[in-house]
Amino acid sequence: QVQLVESGGGLVQAGGSLRLSCAASGMVNSMAWYRQAPGQQRELVAAITSSGNTNYADSVKGRFTISRGNDKRTTYLQMNSLKPEDTARYICNGDYFWGKGTLVTVSS
Repeated sequence: QVQLVESGGGLVQAGGSLRLSCAASGMVNSMAWYRQAPGQQRELVAAITSSGNTNYADSVKGRFTISRGNDKRTTYLQMNSLKPEDTARYICNGDYFWGKGTLVTVSS
């Protein structure tokens, strides 16, 4: 069983930046960030494979960047030019495992 723990969420004004972190207790191959807004379905934000290949939701391309630490057990999501519609709980995924999420609120 691998545990994933997210950090870095908070309240930020529109146009601002946040950096989310996710630490895994064990080895995982692919890692990803999802988000879920109240009353909405969970959606993929960004993903990164063990070899470093990435993909992004169209809504965040050019604004968000996913990366992994050298130990391959951490992933980061750098979020720039944040918009109110980015407000959601951001949840880390590693293979079949999920974190509990960290809340991001973007005020207009």
